[in-house]
Amino acid sequence: MKGTTHLTIGVAIGSAAAAHYPFTMMNAATYIAVAAFSALSADLDGPSLLSSKAGKLSKWLHGLLLGSGWLLTAVTAYLYISDRYMNIPLIIACATLLLLGLVVRSGTIRNALVSIVGAALIYGGLSMSMSWMIGFGVFVAWAPWLKHRGLTHTVWAVIAWGAIAWGLEKQLQLEGIMQIAVAGYLSHLIADTLTPSGVKWLYPLFKKSFKVPFL
Repeated sequence: MKGTTHLTIGVAIGSAAAAHYPFTMMNAATYIAVAAFSALSADLDGPSLLSSKAGKLSKWLHGLLLGSGWLLTAVTAYLYISDRYMNIPLIIACATLLLLGLVVRSGTIRNALVSIVGAALIYGGLSMSMSWMIGFGVFVAWAPWLKHRGLTHTVWAVIAWGAIAWGLEKQLQLEGIMQIAVAGYLSHLIADTLTPSGVKWLYPLFKKSFKVPFL
């Protein structure tokens, strides 16, 4: 299912929560943001609406690696042809850049960029003694390397997300954050269950997909 659809469902959940709980503009914005982000988070295991900017940057970096490698190769060839000069460090540099550009996929770079964000969250959580932020950082850093619609699309991920959100609720002292986050995350899995591919809710204990392919 498209990321925009998940986002729309998440915003709807957050809006309903804002109407249900005591209303302030700040509370409403928090509820909507938490629900919307939760509805998208399961797709951190691959290209998604959340990681699209990182994907664009990774493609640019991938192109930069290849371009730099070929440019240094041209410079090395020119130096050799013109002066019979072999610059060993330059040769090593261009070979390394070309190898990285040819072997490392742009998706790997995207995953690394998302993991760096996760590492920053872990560091922030450790610095401020916020266990929920540490857990959030671990989730963000780990998820990009998982198989799409694997562990992030399971009941175990829902439980983990609920634990993170419970810590955030205690931090903000704002009622309902955990329920809203879990509802947002669950909405993603339920929506994907309605697609032909379905969702492996109990993976890896049970590897069969559950699906009700209405879409």
